[in-house]
Amino acid sequence: MSTSVTANIPNAVHTAVCGLQYGDEGKGQIVDVLAEQHDFVIRYNGGANAGHTVQIGDEKHAMHLVPSGILNPNVTNVIGNGVVIDPATLLEEIDVLATRGVEVGDNLRISNRAHVVFPYHKHEDGLREAAVSRLRGQEKMLGTTGRGIGPCYADKAYRSTAIRVSDLLDVDVLSTKLKDVIVIKRAMLGALADLAGQALEAMDVDALVEQYADYGRLLRPHVCDTAQLLNDAAARGGRMLFEGANATLLDVDHGTYPFVTSSSCSASGIYSGTGVPAGSVAPIVGIVKMYTSRVGGGPFPTEFADDDAIGGGIRERGNEFGTTTGRPRRIGWLDLASTRYTTMISGTTQLACTGLAVLAGLDTLRICTDYRYKGEVLGTFPADAELIADVEPVYEDLPGFTDSISDVRSYGDLPAEARGYVDFVEQRLNVPIPQVCVGQRRDQILARDV
Repeated sequence: MSTSVTANIPNAVHTAVCGLQYGDEGKGQIVDVLAEQHDFVIRYNGGANAGHTVQIGDEKHAMHLVPSGILNPNVTNVIGNGVVIDPATLLEEIDVLATRGVEVGDNLRISNRAHVVFPYHKHEDGLREAAVSRLRGQEKMLGTTGRGIGPCYADKAYRSTAIRVSDLLDVDVLSTKLKDVIVIKRAMLGALADLAGQALEAMDVDALVEQYADYGRLLRPHVCDTAQLLNDAAARGGRMLFEGANATLLDVDHGTYPFVTSSSCSASGIYSGTGVPAGSVAPIVGIVKMYTSRVGGGPFPTEFADDDAIGGGIRERGNEFGTTTGRPRRIGWLDLASTRYTTMISGTTQLACTGLAVLAGLDTLRICTDYRYKGEVLGTFPADAELIADVEPVYEDLPGFTDSISDVRSYGDLPAEARGYVDFVEQRLNVPIPQVCVGQRRDQILARDV
């Protein structure tokens, strides 16, 4: 039995790690370990609404914008152009890492093409949710984190109201752009505030220019043309690890739309989010938690009822509370009907499974293998979120395992029932599973022969 996790990815050059569910699968743990094989770890999508937790020994590190590879001293970490950056959050994160003895200097690079989150983006987030609640009812709210991510991506598409990291480095450019942006925002958000029945927050242009120019001064040493940096490094033989935020079922194109995030979370987002050539990344490691969790609104076919003891127990044992928001996550059985789809979308070549230890103590483990709608099993994953909300999960029951497995250090020493559960997932998804996690620490990733 192999004991080396990294040995399961032979000759890795450019690797991707992306979540295949609704996020919170434990991507950071896998990125942290695989970073040892790579020279660069690159974040390619999302914003500070995402959170990756890495545990080293008894110490937990929660990253929101800084790539998880920052804990490896020989790795250069890159925040790509596909990320939207809240400078205040990023600088606070850098300070926290520094107080814990983690160096953040030349090992962090930020794309000058990345877009910037402002306070008015967060205000717009809240106003839109309030307006939707008044117009359509609370159940139609997206459940956004309120971090301004969607409105910032919208400005990126609007173009005339967008501000990028490069703009923070020139106070005259920043001032000129921001003055025009605020005029437009006051008009737009004023109307939205009236619709939402809320007051419009004050927007002081001069104060914003001063504050964000200061952010630019502090971030300047990290800012560069990261697309050029990565392509030059690749030409010299540099090895890259791409770290996805959120997860494929939250992908703006391929997820449970409109209950999704605002960026391309699947592996296909790598190329537009970093500027590396299309098709240059392999292998692609998909992360699957051995049950399902979700935050915010949207369909969730395998979800437990709020008062279900099994779901509540999984939430507590798995510490299923948001890394960024602290919100309790919705919990459900493992859903292979959706994961089969996301495995296809991301071009997954191998899987890493997390959360297995959380299921210890359950007599029966249920797995959704398909969806049934109006009496017929669906052959594809529905595009319509309302249809997904109405499907009936088709379950198969497997025997559970009683004892804790958190201290197991060899895959072969796991209970037969736990190994059978992993075998079942591998067979149904038809993708090899060389890594199984029984906890959040580095030493709790078990190598599995495939």
